[in-house]
Amino acid sequence: MRRDAGRAAVQLAAPVTLVAAAALLGATASRANEIHFINALVAVSMVVALYVFVGNSGVLSFGHISFVAVGAWAAGVLSVPEQEKPAFMPYLFDFLAETTVGNVGSLVAAAAVGGAFALVVGLPLMRLSGLAAGIATFAVLEITNNVLRYYEKVGPGLNTFSSVPETTDLAQAAVGALAVVVAAFAYQRSRFGRQLRATREDPAAARAVGVSIYRQRLGAFVLSGFLAGLAGGLYVHFLPINADSVYLDLTFITLAMLVIGGATSLWGAVVGALAVSALDSLLANAEAEGAVELLGRTLDVPAGTRIVVVSALMALVLVLRPGGLTGGREFSLASLGRLRPRPAREAAE
Repeated sequence: MRRDAGRAAVQLAAPVTLVAAAALLGATASRANEIHFINALVAVSMVVALYVFVGNSGVLSFGHISFVAVGAWAAGVLSVPEQEKPAFMPYLFDFLAETTVGNVGSLVAAAAVGGAFALVVGLPLMRLSGLAAGIATFAVLEITNNVLRYYEKVGPGLNTFSSVPETTDLAQAAVGALAVVVAAFAYQRSRFGRQLRATREDPAAARAVGVSIYRQRLGAFVLSGFLAGLAGGLYVHFLPINADSVYLDLTFITLAMLVIGGATSLWGAVVGALAVSALDSLLANAEAEGAVELLGRTLDVPAGTRIVVVSALMALVLVLRPGGLTGGREFSLASLGRLRPRPAREAAE
């Protein structure tokens, strides 16, 4: 029991330390570069939220950015000052037009809306697996994007959010990321998380001992939506966004972060989010300048290079190391310097 508690402490301390280190490094960076660290910490929240469902269930979801989107919409609409809403959101429902909440209240609302939406979506969809589940969740993403784009009673429609207080600074992004990491760790260590991973490894055996695959997947899906909604609230308080900001590009990059880091571990989700964010920021700067110096040569960096490089990196990782950079396993002191992944049964514990 004591050994298990010690191992759990190390497994939690590793991603927490990595997030804290990113925040401290961001605090020493220039104001111009600090934005990249904030973006990376918000990305950690999104990717870990995705991991809670995908990593523990083994069911691929293309629709989780829907929960980020509705969370962002809830936080954005509710936090815009009441007197400024008619200027760019003239068709809001009365209760939205007449309500303004503070930063913390908007984040709570974002998480609640994300979780509620995940519950509504999950009730019919959590009976699906494999390709059917992936296509169904992608359909949810499409529906959500079109509703947010064209239904102006719930937001700015095609316009970009404006007048949203930019309260997601380095400290708030770090606290949000740490809260999501701790929640994800607590879930995976709980009885429910263990049962869900059992359904991932051997569905027939899990059913035989009385585990309900549907209920376990639905519970993880709702928790994942709740955390993704919180990430959406952090995101809208960080950058001016529109409906397309929380659509296909963000879906791809968050999935790439999870796959590159290691989809079946919390440690992998955090490593992937921070590593790909760092690469993405470097390539963004190179795209802005149009060129980059490499080994004494100047290379052109056209627009779109970031997606091409991240896509190539994801394909390379899948070919050479299918378990991701972390091998799909949690951090442990015994595994330092060891590259081989643990067997699937051990990784699920």
